[in-house]
Amino acid sequence: MRVVVILVVIILTSAVLFAAAPQRGGGQRGGGQRGNAEPSPPHDPHDLSGIWVRRGGALSLSDNPPPFTPEGKKRFDANKPSYGPRSIPPALGNDPMGNCDPLGIPRLLVLENNPGDFEFIQIPGRVLQIFDRHHVHRIIWTDGRELPKDPDARMLGWSVGQWEGDTFVVKSNGFDERTWLDHFGYPHSDEMTLEERYHRLDRDNMQMVITLTDPVIYTKPWVSETKNLRLSPLKDFVDELFCIPSEEQAFNRRIRNPAGGLTGKE
Repeated sequence: MRVVVILVVIILTSAVLFAAAPQRGGGQRGGGQRGNAEPSPPHDPHDLSGIWVRRGGALSLSDNPPPFTPEGKKRFDANKPSYGPRSIPPALGNDPMGNCDPLGIPRLLVLENNPGDFEFIQIPGRVLQIFDRHHVHRIIWTDGRELPKDPDARMLGWSVGQWEGDTFVVKSNGFDERTWLDHFGYPHSDEMTLEERYHRLDRDNMQMVITLTDPVIYTKPWVSETKNLRLSPLKDFVDELFCIPSEEQAFNRRIRNPAGGLTGKE
């Protein structure tokens, strides 16, 4: 009798505990949503402030660029990168980064050179992007002004932004064509325009999509894959990662040039 009583108690206790335990799958087979998932911490969808780090994805706008125009193919072939399927020894290449030249936009945005985080700072009338690579800042005007009609070319271009619902839309023009789009050597002209769309999904996650239009180089717009950005929980400042020409030149003489078979003062 004691054994029977103990078994009955165990069965009843187990049933109570199972009923009280949170169930997974949302009542559906196949792994539906969790019934008692914790809500995302509160955030303002119109506040992008913080340091953001890219999580995975292509090291360019996407892995599938649009077809070149004849001029675009000519410029692409003239660029000699040290990464990717066309890579050659850096000493024999012409990547602007090898001379500490500015990387420009969108190359800084695709974060091709890790560590690659940037910070958003929002103040009245403008949004600042602070990039750790080369420690440069970009101004996105939000005071209602329009893009200049015939701008002087700049490495970071000219940018204005506005909110469309919960998406921050940035439009840019006036880019200096000496910069590359990425470290694979994809070119652009001074007629390139960009549209960036930032959407904060929750406190810790944001998505970015870039659309590049450049009829001189590409036969149709290049729409990037969706870039996933994660709020950095461990940093409250971007690193000071300057590219110092004198140090870069010393490295070239000591390491890069000999590795590429160059000697002397090449």
